[in-house]
Amino acid sequence: MKKLIVVLILLALALPVFAQAQSSSGGDSNMYYYSVTVERIYPSNEGYIVQYRRNNNLIGVIGIPNEWFSDAAGRAEMIRLPFGKNWPTMSVFYINGEFSHVRLYVHRVKSHQTWGMISQTSDVSSYFTDRESFNFQL
Repeated sequence: MKKLIVVLILLALALPVFAQAQSSSGGDSNMYYYSVTVERIYPSNEGYIVQYRRNNNLIGVIGIPNEWFSDAAGRAEMIRLPFGKNWPTMSVFYINGEFSHVRLYVHRVKSHQTWGMISQTSDVSSYFTDRESFNFQL
């Protein structure tokens, strides 16, 4: 009986090592992401225009088309943050060096200071010229 317990303990200690070795050879090992702080989000008829803080403390601006949010396996996902002091962020995911998808973590209350407004007559088409790629600058 003692030998059985010792064998089970050794097996329990060694099993995670083998499981970890198998999972590291998976296909998603080339996935990485960048996360940036969102300064302002402007909803428009064509999509969302996002102002974000770049690494060099400059402000970057990018457009995310509405179509990217509609598909089940779309290129964009909007996640509403829980109540509290969470600040909106944007995470851009890449697989094998190519853009995969973007997640926009937004404040759930539209009156929050990060939500902005654009006049319906404003021309925002310049932010949505290329709907196939995501020209994100760090």
